[in-house]
Amino acid sequence: MLLHLKNIFKWVNSGGQRVFLLKDINLEVEEGEFISIMGPSGSGKSTLLNLIGMLDGFDEGEYTFLDEPVHTLKEKHRANLYKEYIGFVFQSYHLLDDLTVKENLEMPLLYKKYKGAERKAMVADMLDRFNIVGKKDLFPAQLSGGQQQLVGIARALISSPKLILADEPTGNLNSKQGEEIMELFKQLNNEGVTIIQVTHSEKNAAYGSRIINLLDGRMI
Repeated sequence: MLLHLKNIFKWVNSGGQRVFLLKDINLEVEEGEFISIMGPSGSGKSTLLNLIGMLDGFDEGEYTFLDEPVHTLKEKHRANLYKEYIGFVFQSYHLLDDLTVKENLEMPLLYKKYKGAERKAMVADMLDRFNIVGKKDLFPAQLSGGQQQLVGIARALISSPKLILADEPTGNLNSKQGEEIMELFKQLNNEGVTIIQVTHSEKNAAYGSRIINLLDGRMI
C-alpha cells in the first residue's frame, strides 16, 4: 500500500460556520495505480491533491504514506518524505523565475545529495527526453506556456519519484502537446510510477485505471 486516507475532514471557519472542503474521505492507493480525480470546480479536487502531497494539512482523520503516519509527523520529517517520494506537476508550473531551465531541473536533485557529475547527466537526460536541449540556458519567462509545462514535468520526474501528483497537467497545452504529456504519463505508469491526476478532461481521465469523482468535498 502506497498511501491510505482514513475518514479525512478538512474545513475552514467562515462567519462562525464550518465550511467543509473535504468530507469523510477514505482512499487507498496501491503502488503502480493511475488514478484520475474528477468533479466540478470547487468540489475539493486540488485540496485533496495538495493534502496527498503533504502541502496542505487536514482537521480530522488519518493519513498513512509508506507506513508513516503523516498526521503525526513533524513538519521537517514530512517535508523530507515528500521531497524524497513525490513529484508535483502543477498547471501553473511553479518554475523559479530567476533560474534557467537547466537550473530549475537541477533543483530537486540538490535535496537528494547527488554528486555534480550525476546531476549533470540526469539533467542532460531530461533535456533530451523532452526535446528542450536548445532551451537549457533560457529563463521561464522566455518560454511558451507549453514549454514551461514540459520543464515543470521534467522537473517533477527528474528525481524518480514513487508518486506523481498532477493538477490539470495539460491545462495550458494544445491538444497535440497534451496528448504527448498523457502518453508520457502512461509510459511512466507502465514503468511502475504511481500517478494521481486532477482533470476536467474525460479523455485524460481515460488514461487512468480508476476514476474518483468528487462533489462538494465528498467522494461519490
